[in-house]
Amino acid sequence: MDSGTSSSLSMILFIAAIVAAFSHSAEAAVSKGSFEDNFSIMWSEDHFTTSEDGQIWYLSLDKDTGCGFQTKQRYRFGWFSMRLKLVGGDSAGVVTAYYMCTENGAGPERDELDFEFLGNRTGQPYLIQTNVYKNGTGGREMRHMLWFDPTEDYHTYSILWNNHQIVFFVDRVPIRVFKNNGKPNNFFPNEKPMYLFSSIWNADDWATRGGLEKTNWKLAPFVSSYKDFSVDACQWEDPYPACVSTTTKNWWDQYNAWHLSDDQKKDYAWVQRNLVIYDYCNDSERYATMPEECSLSPWD
Repeated sequence: MDSGTSSSLSMILFIAAIVAAFSHSAEAAVSKGSFEDNFSIMWSEDHFTTSEDGQIWYLSLDKDTGCGFQTKQRYRFGWFSMRLKLVGGDSAGVVTAYYMCTENGAGPERDELDFEFLGNRTGQPYLIQTNVYKNGTGGREMRHMLWFDPTEDYHTYSILWNNHQIVFFVDRVPIRVFKNNGKPNNFFPNEKPMYLFSSIWNADDWATRGGLEKTNWKLAPFVSSYKDFSVDACQWEDPYPACVSTTTKNWWDQYNAWHLSDDQKKDYAWVQRNLVIYDYCNDSERYATMPEECSLSPWD
């Protein structure tokens, strides 16, 4: 590791300590309870296990099926965080997804915020793909490398979502900023409450080298691990919860959360320089006319 990278990582750790000290308002839903308190199994309950103390949760994939879970509650705006350890070794074709969605299923009108971890052959780095859907339309992929091996230990993956921006964080480092333009549009999801999900599944038709690398089922089961779920957000209550209609009452909807801080901008710039593999906003072959949101600056 060169001195510049070492310095950047030291700054990341310093920023993480400061951000962790932020105080959170008690008016929104704050949860750090057990798995049973927060989640339900979506399918294949026999592929879900926990540690003896119930604090670590495991999802497994074999040739028959994967597994997934979702929150019991829906939220609109807030901070959502989980620590994950990904499938180690040869994980080609395996996708671990950690995402928010308005429904359980790929409905034609869904809103969705995605983290997808794309497995690879032994010795090759994991890629992390993020995507944003509004009213069933996605196609807003970005792919990043990570600056660590996500299979060796747990790392924190978080989403900050308010009416001004959506920020994807890895260990409190902003890797992607998706801005709103402050008026009705077809790209920024801000109207529908979402559940939080995670799942592990086979996607060897596209996940690794565009589908060239297939899942080696001799190595199954493939297991991803989770712990320390944390949400500080507006829990949805029909027809309309007070915490959404009242702004600036919670730290995640105050001015400082509407844009990156100066230190976060430094980390974000480092990520942009060193870790971005693909950005749909730079794909002129795919989009002859760049999507409207690509003109919005993440620095504002």
